[in-house]
Amino acid sequence: MFERIKSFCDSMLEKGLPGFDLVIYKDGECVLRYANGYSDVENKVKMTGKERFNIYSCSKPITCTAALQLFEKGLFSLDDKLSDYMPEFKEMTVKTENGIKKAEKAITIRDLFGMSSGLSYNVTSPDILKFKEESKGRCPTRETMKYIAKEPLSFEPGEKWQYGLSHDVLAALIEVLTGEKFEEYVKKNIFDVLGMSNSTFMLPENELDTISPQYNFSCGKLVKISKQIVDYKIGTEYASGGAGAISTVDDYIKFLEGLRTYKLLKPETIALMTTDLGKWSSDTHGYGLGVRCPKGVDKYTDFGWGGAACSYLAVDIENGISLFFGAHQCNSPAQGLRSMLYSFARAEILDDSDFERIEDKLKTLYNYTVTY
Repeated sequence: MFERIKSFCDSMLEKGLPGFDLVIYKDGECVLRYANGYSDVENKVKMTGKERFNIYSCSKPITCTAALQLFEKGLFSLDDKLSDYMPEFKEMTVKTENGIKKAEKAITIRDLFGMSSGLSYNVTSPDILKFKEESKGRCPTRETMKYIAKEPLSFEPGEKWQYGLSHDVLAALIEVLTGEKFEEYVKKNIFDVLGMSNSTFMLPENELDTISPQYNFSCGKLVKISKQIVDYKIGTEYASGGAGAISTVDDYIKFLEGLRTYKLLKPETIALMTTDLGKWSSDTHGYGLGVRCPKGVDKYTDFGWGGAACSYLAVDIENGISLFFGAHQCNSPAQGLRSMLYSFARAEILDDSDFERIEDKLKTLYNYTVTY
């Protein structure tokens, strides 16, 4: 069992991925743990399963889960205006064909979850760079929002989907609602609850050497880069809700199991989180409150997301499956291929003889053939 998904993962190494660590759970039991390749290519250090990764956008479901815990407590409604809690977002401007104008619509908290706020991913805007200089590189999370709010929106809030800093703002909203630092709230209410002792949104400087080597794939070459979070760590005191978490495969699967078993959120909240908002769509999924989610096509019943360094997650409550793929390569040539991991896992676990369809899809979408 699982020989096909192992071969598929190994084929990513041939594409240029240095190494990976995959774990799959079925009904609360680990049914596959498979690692291959190198965590440190130059020094020929094989993957051990203990690597600590920058998980980038796999941070987003954690942040959205933390915020939805507060939603369950009645601290906000999804259609509340963001400016009711963070006044700097009251008088927004928006880019139009005729120049920058005053925004007509208000950003709602639902817009933050669903990436329809109009906020971009410009982490080097003039205002953010100004605050970096003023704060001597600290950029505390809540204070940084006052500078993010100065940037014109890409469109009127609620009009469409755009990947951006929405979940970073959601992290700051958690600070406003709780009076706690975002990273402290997450530690107390998610990481500590689940025993995720190697996960954090604020890594002490003296722990940087605990991070696995990080790579970038550029111009067909593998390049070792800094272990720091690339781009999205705006300042030393900035906890990026959208891209700032550090975790291990052992830790992150605990988070996914916490979602699957409703330990972190109520069933009705998970149902809300995984309902397609209709603003973004792939061939197989829509987008809900911070996660890709089923939209009633094919056999897809999973929700999840992926990170910039090739990490990938999937949770399938209906079939009792959770999956996490840990890797540490930015701009990875395997980035698109990872979206097929859930398909392989589902087919192998449920023995539904679906491999021909999966292989056809790989050929159609990626012009790619796996040799078993």
